[in-house]
Amino acid sequence: MAKTHEILAQSRKDEGKGASRRLRHAAFVPAVVYGAGQPAESIQIEHNTILLAAKHEWFFSSVLDLNVDGKVQKVLVRDWQKHPFKQQMLHMDFLRINENEAIRVNVPLHFLNQEKSPAGKTAGVVISHNLNEVEVSCLPKDLPEFIELDLIDLKPGDIVHLAEIKLPANVEIPSLHLGADHDVAVVTAAFVQEEVDAAPAAEGAEGDAKPAAGDAAKK
Repeated sequence: MAKTHEILAQSRKDEGKGASRRLRHAAFVPAVVYGAGQPAESIQIEHNTILLAAKHEWFFSSVLDLNVDGKVQKVLVRDWQKHPFKQQMLHMDFLRINENEAIRVNVPLHFLNQEKSPAGKTAGVVISHNLNEVEVSCLPKDLPEFIELDLIDLKPGDIVHLAEIKLPANVEIPSLHLGADHDVAVVTAAFVQEEVDAAPAAEGAEGDAKPAAGDAAKK
């Protein structure tokens, strides 16, 4: 079970683009909390709080304790808007969750022992991570912050599929219920073949060269 992380916030009444601009100038991030059959709530969070939290992968894949004016709500980050080039978060959306209902969340994959594996020690083998996260379904209390995939036995030519990931208790991958076509490759270990450039067709032996027009005339 992943631990939760507390995010401090304050309720706000001012809404609209003008109010959001004023909040950003005051180093706050405007945000909205919705879901769980309750009315949407406008809140504000200190920008530094969001900026620091957003540097951790758990912020986007874990259950958060959102503390609004002393009242804690269990939420997930559902959407966010960032400035195109500044280190600035412009807006956040949080989804309230019901602790008794399963949720679907994209969870990061952590790859272990890749360099120690036979594939990792073999020259000319490239190990590709085709997925870096996977959508899981579980109750909020069972949500892992990440899932580890141990590659210690990975050999050249091996392919690790989604169904081979060892999941924590009470956690499942919903896409696997849709059939074999959804059991995609997560990791591949393939030899890289170097391309050999063919000699240009026009390039021939010196003896095959035709004499110049002037040389032909002398003969």
